[in-house]
Amino acid sequence: MSTNKIKAGILGASGYTGAELVRLLVRHPLFEIAAMTADRQAGKDIGEVFPHLGGLGLPPLVRIEDADLSGLDAVFCGLPHGTTQEVIAGLPETLKVVDLSADFRLTDVDVYEEWYGHEHRAPALQADAAYGLTETHREQIRPARLVANPGCYPTSAMLPLIPLLDGGLIDADDIIIDAKSGVTGAGRAPKEGTLFAEVDGGVHAYGVAHHRHMPEIEQELSAAAGRSITVNFTPHLMPMSRGILSTIYVRLADGAGADDLRAALDGRYTDEPFVRVLPDGAAPATRHVRGSNHCLIGVFADRVPGRAIVLSVIDNLVKGASGQAVQNMNLICGLDETTALEQEPLFP
Repeated sequence: MSTNKIKAGILGASGYTGAELVRLLVRHPLFEIAAMTADRQAGKDIGEVFPHLGGLGLPPLVRIEDADLSGLDAVFCGLPHGTTQEVIAGLPETLKVVDLSADFRLTDVDVYEEWYGHEHRAPALQADAAYGLTETHREQIRPARLVANPGCYPTSAMLPLIPLLDGGLIDADDIIIDAKSGVTGAGRAPKEGTLFAEVDGGVHAYGVAHHRHMPEIEQELSAAAGRSITVNFTPHLMPMSRGILSTIYVRLADGAGADDLRAALDGRYTDEPFVRVLPDGAAPATRHVRGSNHCLIGVFADRVPGRAIVLSVIDNLVKGASGQAVQNMNLICGLDETTALEQEPLFP
């Protein structure tokens, strides 16, 4: 792609992931935000919706049907699940697209229909969609026109588990993922379950035994294991704004120990800019990645013989959504994938 500015559109800019895309892209040296859409917030300046993004000289929010997408080079889709397939099918084929919804993550359209309750509305596009877990699918992403950005929970779980399954170091039939997320993962639309009084001072499980991220996790872990597997995954909502901590319980393969798991992960991610494996005895925390595109991984031997505990943390809005989307768009545009993502975590 030329050295001219890459003109980008953000479809669904009034949600939390849309705001994070704006925050990251306004400091991108090679991207220009040329169009932004919203539904309920159409007609407003982004600073009216998100005061921290005011005064940036960005185009106003418009309804998607009123948006002028001509002249764009790239589009980030931050629209609700179930709405993106038809929208992307109607976009010019010249546009590079990163979709932050779940609409193109599942390669089997029948599985998508089973879990999302309606038929896939762009099955022809599904075959061309690259799954966007950058560190493990880089070569499939690089030439793609459409990238399905992974879910936040799957990102936190798959980054540590895929190398361990690839290396045959853990039992693929005995994986338990206990994940906890900040409230922004539920979106910005008002809901009773995310009111301050409903979440403050407590924690609760949801989507128990039937969360929509299950088939996505199993799809990618099955590919790594070389056969179909089923995992135990339970998400929890925490009284914090952002962050995901996944505590993953695994049974070790014969002859393997926690040190072998740590060494395998360290070897796999040594040259990765955003994934870091911590030394023995160090436990990652969500506050260690806040506002960054980083994933930190810790490995511990369990007191139960033959088992290990793997901890993984990400910021659900950055590495779990908008940061990974920018990373993927950098990649398909032929740029250094770290561009505009170099910021270190905000602490405390």
